[in-house]
Amino acid sequence: MTRPRTLDAWLTYLETLHPKAIAMGLDRIVAVAQRMSIRIDCAVITVAGTNGKGSTCAMLETIYRRAGFRTALYTSPHLIRFNERVRIDASEASDEALTGAFETVEAARESGDADAVATPLTYFEFSTLAALLLFSEARLDVLILEVGLGGRLDAVNLIDADVAVITSIDIDHVDYLGTTREDIGREKAGIFRPAKRAVCGDPNPPQSLLDHAAAIGAPLWRIGRDYGYAAEGAQWRYEGPGGARYGLPFPALRGAHQLGNAATALAAVDALRERLPVSAGAVREGLVHVELAGRFQVLPGRPAIVLDVAHNPQAARALADTLSTMGYFPRTLGVFGMLADKDIDAVVTALAPRIDAWYVAPLPGPRGASSARIEAALTDRGVAERSIRAFADIGQAFDAARNDANETDRIAAFGSFLTVAAALVAVGMRR
Repeated sequence: MTRPRTLDAWLTYLETLHPKAIAMGLDRIVAVAQRMSIRIDCAVITVAGTNGKGSTCAMLETIYRRAGFRTALYTSPHLIRFNERVRIDASEASDEALTGAFETVEAARESGDADAVATPLTYFEFSTLAALLLFSEARLDVLILEVGLGGRLDAVNLIDADVAVITSIDIDHVDYLGTTREDIGREKAGIFRPAKRAVCGDPNPPQSLLDHAAAIGAPLWRIGRDYGYAAEGAQWRYEGPGGARYGLPFPALRGAHQLGNAATALAAVDALRERLPVSAGAVREGLVHVELAGRFQVLPGRPAIVLDVAHNPQAARALADTLSTMGYFPRTLGVFGMLADKDIDAVVTALAPRIDAWYVAPLPGPRGASSARIEAALTDRGVAERSIRAFADIGQAFDAARNDANETDRIAAFGSFLTVAAALVAVGMRR
């Protein structure tokens, strides 16, 4: 067959290679990786967690860049462009680099079976191999990998981490990870490696995580025991195995919960301090300049517009708390769409007290919850029907909210990466 020529064509092709969008397991990706020339020679930090892993990765990238190190970052999902997932020295991979890497992965995928049957790969597995190939050619000092789903069977777990970080553990992705924190903790702990440092930013980690670290001999640093933080007026203090850091600026990412993410990032920095020393100035600069779209992102202008990808109960509670600290707004208009397999009821419960009017819409694709499902969750939790308006898509919902809002009001778009992406498109922003 003729292979795709453009990045968009490749991404469409990737969706056809496996019958399932998500298929847990490492056998397929390991088989293809063994046929490729992927060699990661730099320090590797792998970050898993229900919430906070994107923020922690962004802080690590910015701190290490401010310290003068050559970095790479792999994250998912993207908001607007696939290229956002693959960053080298803070620059997104070009279409040309990605399509070239896809060509190499496809050749390796097709070459391994004696019966000429290509190894099936999911979209995420294929794109992870392409990213790793680019990273292996980039002469890096540090590579930061964000787990896509779970940990133990996630594609990035193909690479052994020098430092494995787990930010938080809550109920999410129950169809794949289990229905309890113990189940989920066990899956996330699968990124730990024997004799390699593990860091846990959850103040109450499941016993399954602690047991797995002990069983394989992964030395574990825990927040509140081995490292921690304290707010001190307009600054904060970190204390960890590498010593104390005083007078730190609050992270540029908003929300009180970001201090825990920042402390966990600094614990990872402590773990690599002999290999990659980072000055106090680099830490301060990194915290001040870190950016991450869609994590309580406040757009310039009026009315105030807040974008947040919160899509599970823990993240929704953090969003509600952070909205409460922004100051007074006569009304908050919520633009809301979620995937049907998420806990819509719990997210609504967390945010209903903060939202005065709801603009709801389905998300694209078969997983998107219908407007009727979202409206039912709202009315079941006491939201008046007159406060709810339904639209064909998030773009229309967002436009209606902007038309209805006064300059002194606030608009909050949340519930999914897809919700935030549609809002960004509606305001004409590419990020």
